[in-house]
Amino acid sequence: MKICVPTMGTEGMNEAICQHFGRAPTFTVVDMDTGDIQILPNVSEHMGGSGLPTETILKMGVQVMIVGGLGPKAVAAFSSSGVDVYVGAAGSVKDAIDDWQAKMLQRADMDNACKDHRH
Repeated sequence: MKICVPTMGTEGMNEAICQHFGRAPTFTVVDMDTGDIQILPNVSEHMGGSGLPTETILKMGVQVMIVGGLGPKAVAAFSSSGVDVYVGAAGSVKDAIDDWQAKMLQRADMDNACKDHRH
């Protein structure tokens, strides 16, 4: 299973979570089966590139997205693609995955999506 977390940099499991999903400098993808970690730069239109961050992540075959928060468009995009999204993450990538495994995070939906377009 592949899990993705929006992050501030390239420190893998120790990297801090970026609370603004669409503007995260990087996305850290952790393969829970193999332990492999990939760091993807955010090259979306939010960062001066093209496309959406959801498109980049979906191409990686991610099954679970763990975030601090994200907007309704991202919730809808992931949901329609079968990706489970959890909100409320903080700290490092390791902290986020530990909290998800302990069922401490809330499943994302339109009610808890950020309405101010900052995530």
